[in-house]
Amino acid sequence: MQFMVTGYDGKDKDALDRRMAAREAHLSMAGEMHEKGKWLYAAAILNDEGKMAGSVIICEFESMDALKTKWLEKEPYVLGKVWEKIEITRAQVAPFCMKK
Repeated sequence: MQFMVTGYDGKDKDALDRRMAAREAHLSMAGEMHEKGKWLYAAAILNDEGKMAGSVIICEFESMDALKTKWLEKEPYVLGKVWEKIEITRAQVAPFCMKK
C-alpha cells in the first residue's frame, strides 16, 4: 500500500531549531527507508520565506499499522516534536513515475 504522509512543523519560535536539531537523524532514517524501498519520494514543505516548515513523504508499507510501527514511532521528527500535525492518506504513485 502506498501512502502520502504530510508532517506540518510547529509554528512557535523554536520550531525551526527543533527541526534542525533532529534533521541529521531524520535524513539518516530517510536514507535507510529509501534503500529498503519504503520511501519512494520525499520533499520539504517551504513557507513564504523559503524556510522548511513541514515534509511530504510518499511511502510504501504493508499496512497503516506497519507504517506507524516500522517508521513513524521511530521518526526523529516525531520524537523531536518537530511535526505538530501529521496527515496520512492512501495514495498511488503513477506508473510512469515508478523506478524500473
